[in-house]
Amino acid sequence: MKQFLKIAISAGMACTCMPGFAAVDLILHNAKVYTAEPGQPLQQAVAVAGENIVAVGSDQAVLRLKAAGTQVIDLGGKVLMPGMLDAHSHAIKGGLQLALADLAGEQVTLDELERRLRQWRDNGKAVRGEFLVVGGVPGAYWNDIPALQQRFNQGEWATQPLLLAANDMHTGWANQALLRRAGIDAGSISALPAEARNTIGQQADGTPNGFLADASYYPVTDLLPALSHATLMRAGRLALEHYKQLGVTGWMDPLANELPGADVHNDSLGVLPVYKDLSARGELNAHVAALLMADARARPADLDQLDQVRRQFLGVHNLTLPGIKVFADGVAEAPAQTAAMLEPYSNSGQRGELLLDPQHFGELVSAADARGWLVHVHAIGDRAVREALDGIAQARRDRHSGIPHSITHVQMVNPREYARFRQLDVIAAMQLYWASADQANLELVKPYVNAMAFLHTFPARSLLKHGATLAGASDWPITTPDPWKAIYQAISRKGPNGVLNADEAIDRQVMFQAYTLNAARAMRLEQQIGSLKVGKQADMIVLDRDVFAVDAETLRDTQVLQTWFAGRQIYAR
Repeated sequence: MKQFLKIAISAGMACTCMPGFAAVDLILHNAKVYTAEPGQPLQQAVAVAGENIVAVGSDQAVLRLKAAGTQVIDLGGKVLMPGMLDAHSHAIKGGLQLALADLAGEQVTLDELERRLRQWRDNGKAVRGEFLVVGGVPGAYWNDIPALQQRFNQGEWATQPLLLAANDMHTGWANQALLRRAGIDAGSISALPAEARNTIGQQADGTPNGFLADASYYPVTDLLPALSHATLMRAGRLALEHYKQLGVTGWMDPLANELPGADVHNDSLGVLPVYKDLSARGELNAHVAALLMADARARPADLDQLDQVRRQFLGVHNLTLPGIKVFADGVAEAPAQTAAMLEPYSNSGQRGELLLDPQHFGELVSAADARGWLVHVHAIGDRAVREALDGIAQARRDRHSGIPHSITHVQMVNPREYARFRQLDVIAAMQLYWASADQANLELVKPYVNAMAFLHTFPARSLLKHGATLAGASDWPITTPDPWKAIYQAISRKGPNGVLNADEAIDRQVMFQAYTLNAARAMRLEQQIGSLKVGKQADMIVLDRDVFAVDAETLRDTQVLQTWFAGRQIYAR
């Protein structure tokens, strides 16, 4: 494209616009236009030619660009802003949540759970070959394992292998029929290394009680038959439909080489063929930045095999492959407690499970950085965050690439690390919907971790004060993909049991930036999307309320009236 004009002035009103564009196809005006460009005040109108924005400014200046065939839409003073971007979403799994047996984090009585299980068995939603599977199960059920044993190890379930898969994607509960099928018993447990034994729930006599976490959970899920491509395509379509209704026009998929319900191997294509097929059919109306999972203890040479997978999907429209994802640890909630902590959990004396190798992780990050790949690290415990930063620090010492590496979840952070995010140019991709005074935080984490560590849980404001860049993320389907509910939580930090460290609350403007331009940078797409700027793709949403003026409670329920992608309306309420 030709160089942008600096500023065109019409009747004293500014309009940033582009010369040499074709006739304007669309003008949206009489709006409160939030551009997400730093320091830019609200504008009034946007003009689009083809897929791109060609002017942003006052009504008077932009309307002068109207031509004979221009569609002109008066928004009646409503808010127009960039499409929202989700910096960490397992979208295909989210679609599966909508299609298959799933509690979606809802805790119901065991009577109701059993009723739904029968219904899902009969209509096929829970059936995976010889197994029954229910996803999205809240971890609070693990507080009463004996009740699950009594309910689902006898009667009609005695010989039916059953898996209750937690919405954290790290834990689950298997009934005795499934444990037998997986070969998990007292003998097999006793033969395991101590670290692995700690991931399996056991009764006093050493027999398994069905609880599984991380290292013991994934081999059980590997037993499940793979979902068909047709099922995954349906899930992809459901995810796209759901996201466009929420005004989300792009996301980073952190495990794109994982096939839901199966292990990840270096040569696994995962859900990448789903995105490719959706794109080929013209249905991928969203930007997907797909990451390939690398083993936490991988060495630089292992990246060659991932690159062979990556190369098969280069050039797919609306699909990019900007880098890799690595797990540094697991989850903090009891009884799993696999998040890597600096101080031990009070009930076990253990410090969780650090998955990466501190001696060599920096070599992996630097090797990825040298290839031009970003590294996105799952880190929940304060030790995992520290080790992740240490690894990124090696890449920064080796070269100044400018690649925006990121750490996601960032649940507990030692204050010594706050300033390092800015110093190392590391984005904190935070799921601030989790910043709630709820059972998960107050009953499953707080009693067992060091008091100072819990004080610095989801430290959004502290990171911001030290210059960190925050990107909005959901981790769907672990929790809701609705950005507005996450924005509300970041502002209020309220929950059913009060407020979770009110000093860490941040304001809505920060979150608007987190879900637009900052998330675009986390995806390495900030030159193409993330703000309403001349030359960028016209991804825009129209809202039903003034999100700059309404109170936080009202903001939480914001609805999207229109979603535009590449200059075309793809959703209208």
